Amino acid sequence: MDFRIFTEPQQGASYDELLAVAKATEELGFDAFFRSDHYLRMGDGDPGYGPTDAWTTLAGLARETSRIRLGTMVSSVTYRYPGILAIQVAQVDAMSGGRAELGLGTGWFEQEHRAYGIPFPPKRFDLLEEQLEIVTGLWSTPAGSTYSFDGAHYTLEDSPALPKPVQSPVPVIVGGKGAKRTPLLAARFATEFNIPFPDPGTTPGLIAGVRSACESVGRDPDSLTYSAALVVATGSSEASFQARAAAIGREPAELRTNGLAGSAAEVVDTLGALREEGVTRVYLQVLDLGDLDHLDFIAREIVPQLG
Repeated sequence: MDFRIFTEPQQGASYDELLAVAKATEELGFDAFFRSDHYLRMGDGDPGYGPTDAWTTLAGLARETSRIRLGTMVSSVTYRYPGILAIQVAQVDAMSGGRAELGLGTGWFEQEHRAYGIPFPPKRFDLLEEQLEIVTGLWSTPAGSTYSFDGAHYTLEDSPALPKPVQSPVPVIVGGKGAKRTPLLAARFATEFNIPFPDPGTTPGLIAGVRSACESVGRDPDSLTYSAALVVATGSSEASFQARAAAIGREPAELRTNGLAGSAAEVVDTLGALREEGVTRVYLQVLDLGDLDHLDFIAREIVPQLG
């Protein structure tokens, strides 16, 4: 099972704070550092530094790390035109020596769009489909050829489709809990299907839906990675776990129900059940970015039992 660290910097984190987490992620042996792509704090509390741009952050981390994968969970189609996004990701891929990954979704947080003057159309799924087709199409266009696209929302004419990423293909993550369109998009465009914060008992059905969609388009279902993202709060004692729950404003009982929480043994049991359900990669949502001891505990006491 792969273990990735997943952060939420819109809650208030500077680049230097994110760099410290990314370096700990690399030194402790985790597979990847991912971050959300948001521009406004969610909920009450001190906004701290404020938001940082996801792909600007990842470009910096590309030069300051050497091993870990770097990506978004997930970028919104409302933030960037697909041609620009393809350039940004390809550049980060080159800057990192082939370690970039793109998670792409429809976006949902209307308030942040109002706060920064970003249009928020009511229907965005068609935007996602076209962006996935364009971004992957630009990257896969042979060198020396051009790429054109004429869709309902975007038109590209004779693009040189440059720069090219180092990886071919760049991993693309599509996620969600929808029963129809999301599985088909994952089957057509993604290298990974992610279940964000799965409700207990729903994971097997969601994975089965994607596997069925793959079969419907003639794709091997085993060619996709199946992953889940869950909040994590754990510790060497009940007191340390409860202190970490309090630090992120969550109730211990709720965390135990909906996340990876409690003792190391409890977390290992939850992860083991997810693995039995078909999940082979987990994004550990770490909400207290100043608690690097938390990462160290997970790396020492949990990962070796499931890696």
